[in-house]
Amino acid sequence: MPHHTHQADPSRRTFHPSERLGLHRLPPAAADLVLLGDLTGRYAAGSYSRLGSDGQTVVLREDRQGAAEHGHRITAAIACHVARAGGTVDELTRLLLHPDHEGGRHARHIALRSGQARALDYIRRVWASASTAVDSTRALGSRHEAYEVLAALRDRIETTPWRGERGRTALRVLRAHLNFAETAGGPLHHASERQTAEEAGVSRTTLRVVYETVLKPGGWLRRLRVGHGREGSTWYLADGNAPASLSRFRTTQYPPDPALEEWPTPETRAAADIDSTVISRLMGHDAFAHHGLGSSALMIIGALHARPAQTIGELVGSASVSRATAYRTLRRLADHGLVHHSGETWILAPRALEGFGTSLPDAVPAPTAPPAQGWDAVAQQYGTAGVAAQRKALHAAERSAYREALERLAEHRGKAMVIVRDGGQVLVPAPRPDEIPPAWHAPGGCVLDPVTGRPDAEWRVATDGRLILITPSDQRSYDELAAAHAEALSEWESAA
Repeated sequence: MPHHTHQADPSRRTFHPSERLGLHRLPPAAADLVLLGDLTGRYAAGSYSRLGSDGQTVVLREDRQGAAEHGHRITAAIACHVARAGGTVDELTRLLLHPDHEGGRHARHIALRSGQARALDYIRRVWASASTAVDSTRALGSRHEAYEVLAALRDRIETTPWRGERGRTALRVLRAHLNFAETAGGPLHHASERQTAEEAGVSRTTLRVVYETVLKPGGWLRRLRVGHGREGSTWYLADGNAPASLSRFRTTQYPPDPALEEWPTPETRAAADIDSTVISRLMGHDAFAHHGLGSSALMIIGALHARPAQTIGELVGSASVSRATAYRTLRRLADHGLVHHSGETWILAPRALEGFGTSLPDAVPAPTAPPAQGWDAVAQQYGTAGVAAQRKALHAAERSAYREALERLAEHRGKAMVIVRDGGQVLVPAPRPDEIPPAWHAPGGCVLDPVTGRPDAEWRVATDGRLILITPSDQRSYDELAAAHAEALSEWESAA
C-alpha cells in the first residue's frame, strides 16, 4: 500500500481553554493558569508556598498555612478571568473539573473529599463573588491608565462635599487609601486597619465607623478580602456613585444660599473645591487630632490653598462646612497667625503649611494665642502632642501579640487543660508521645541529638516542650506527627 501521512484523531486533540469556552478573549496568562496552575507563585502570598530566590520555582514556606487558601485564590482568579471574558458558570465548572487542568485541582479535591454537590456549590459561590467583582471594577490595561483613573478619582474626591464631622473624617480615611493606591499603582491595593489609622490620624474604632457608615454605603471603598496573618486587607477604590442612604447626609442644618435665598438642596448646593494633597500631608500630625485643630481646620486649609482669598460664604461651599464651623475654625487659625483676612476675604499665611504663623495686629486684632512656631507647638498648646506616637506604640504592641499568637498556631501547640485546686488554677498539659526531656533543648528552639550532642536542623521545640518537624520533604501536621510516633512506638514494642 502506498505510504500516507498519519492524521491525528480529532477527538483526542487537546483544546485550549479559550476554545473550550467558545471564546477567544481569554488572555494567555489566564489560559496558562487554567492549564498549568500557579507556576510563578503569584497567588501563593500568605499560603503554604512562595516564589523561590531564582524567581522561577515555587518552594514551600517554613510555616505552612494551608494549601486550601492557595487553591482558593487560583480558583477565584480563574473565575474572574472567565467572568471578564463573558463566560458562564457552566463553562467555569467544565474548566475547573477537567482532569487535565492543573488550575482546577482545588475544586476537584473538594469533589473527591466532600462530593460533587459540595464542589458545584463551592464553584457557584466563587462565581457569584467573581461576577460581582468584575461588574463593579474596571480592567486597567497599563500603568499609565491606572494613574489616569486615580487622578480622576482624586478630582472627584476634591469636588465632593464632605458634610459634618463624620464626613470630614471619612475624607481623611479615603485620602489615606488613595495614598496607598497611588503607591500600588492602581485602585486595587493592600492596607491594614492599623496602617490606615496611622496614615489618617484617627483611631481604628473611628476608621471602622466611617467605613461602614460613609465610605462603603457611598460606593467609595470596598474591602475585597479581610487581612490575615502578616498581610493587610485587600481594598478597591471606586468612584463613589452609590447614593448615600443615610438621612444625616441630607440634613437641612446648612446656612442658606444668599443668591437663592433658600436652604440648599443636593441639586443646588455648590461643589466643594479643596486640595486633598495638602490634607494628606497634614492629617497625620498631632495638631489635627480630635481635640486639636480637627478635621474642619484641614478642610479650611485645603480650600484656601486650592483657591486663595475666599469669603466666609465661599468657604461654606468649597470646604463643605457650616457657617458657624467656618467662623470658629478661622478664628482658631487666625489666633495662631496661620490665616489672615483683609475685609471679607481670607488667605493663608506665607508659611502656614509648615505650621508657622505671623502676627499681623492690623489684620487680626487681639490674638488670644501667640503665633504658631510649627505644628508641634500647636499640638503642645492643645494638649494633643504625642497622640500619633501613642497610637503607633499601641499598634506595635497589638501586632507583636498577634504575631506571637500566629507563631503558636504555626507550631501546632495544643491547649493545656486547666483544673482548679485549693482556689487556684493549675495547668495540666495533655500527655503527648512527642514530649522530649529538657536536656534535649538547645538555644533558639533547636533539638539536641542525644547521640552527637549537636543541634538537629530538621527539628524544632515549641514552648510547650514538644517536637515540631520542619522539612520540605515532610509537611505533616502536628497531630499526624504524634500519630506516626505512637504507631512507630507500638510497632517497636510489638517487635520487641
